Amino acid sequence: MIRKSFALSSLVLASAFATSAFAETPTIVTEPFVSTKTRVEVQAELAAYKQAGVNPWATQYNPLRSFRSATTREAVTAEYIASRDVVRELNGEDSGSTYLAQERSLALESSTLAGQPRNAQ
Repeated sequence: MIRKSFALSSLVLASAFATSAFAETPTIVTEPFVSTKTRVEVQAELAAYKQAGVNPWATQYNPLRSFRSATTREAVTAEYIASRDVVRELNGEDSGSTYLAQERSLALESSTLAGQPRNAQ
């Protein structure tokens, strides 16, 4: 009895795996491709890319290797110290809602998008 059920389950599993799977393309593009550049322009770009020696897809790519900051360390530290109270308020437990509700003047002015004009005529 056990051998019969084992054989039957093996037959069912074998038939399930024996079926074929058909893959189809997700879309069919009917419009033809029209290039905006000539073959010579593309080859010139490729040559310039290879000559530059920078491959952003390489594992050793380091965009900060030749970076030089125009700001000094002391200026960045002073800016951080000047803004840390605001940052603490905005990142607080209430996500800055109390700070923003106090209507302090922010760098960006808000504009009214809808409503009655102040000086209705």
